Amino acid sequence: MKILIIGGGNMGLTYARSFVRAHITSRLDLRLLARSPERVATLAAHEVGTVWGRPEDCVPGADIIILAVKPQDSPALFAQLQGLVQPQQLVLSIMAGVQINTLRQALGTPKVIRAMPNLPSQIGMGMTAFTSTDEVTRAELVQVQNLLSTTGKTVYVEQESAIDASTAISGSGPAYVYYCMEALMAAAAQMGFAPAEAELLVSQTFRGAVELYSQSGLSCQDWIARVASKGGTTEAALGAFGQGAVREGLMAGAEAARARAEALGRQ
Repeated sequence: MKILIIGGGNMGLTYARSFVRAHITSRLDLRLLARSPERVATLAAHEVGTVWGRPEDCVPGADIIILAVKPQDSPALFAQLQGLVQPQQLVLSIMAGVQINTLRQALGTPKVIRAMPNLPSQIGMGMTAFTSTDEVTRAELVQVQNLLSTTGKTVYVEQESAIDASTAISGSGPAYVYYCMEALMAAAAQMGFAPAEAELLVSQTFRGAVELYSQSGLSCQDWIARVASKGGTTEAALGAFGQGAVREGLMAGAEAARARAEALGRQ
């Protein structure tokens, strides 16, 4: 399977390394396209595949073309790819907000998959939602799911609107976690802990809590009940969170992210 990754940023390089490490493709069958000579040289130094600087030299012959560029760069990319992409080639886009119809019209290909990975994909702990056009076969969907699964967990969604929703939850989600962590680190610092101590207290607490949840069949509410005893310290904190509408604030933030993802898709 010959794979072309267009875009030599963090996600493009993450995919290249993951595919080769998982033996889904070989370095000989993996191609990367970068737009600047400097980036071509940088990618070539990683030795994960053949690196090209011109689309006309590498787009023909690729079975799967992965678009891993910033969404604001998509118009320039579409202009470069005009007439190069063939109907039998499968296009996988991870560009946030760029809708399937836009991709089909710009590239002239019916086989399009749109996916939304997140930052932990860089360490194999990612979450990726993806959907496809009707022209993509079941065998091709399995191929792409195998590719995406090299960077973590995946979920297929029937409706493209769910991609915008997943952008708000899992795509932007790591920032919400860091936001909460930073707030607790600041609280720890106010209580007299040194910065390194505050970081250790908070990071290990988050790591342990997530691992406990992952290894059990209990819900979040079940775990909260196990930690919060009546009249205790945890109950006091949860009461303050309720008064400050922390839960509602997080839900409103996720909804704002979803609305922004939909707006980007209409631009």
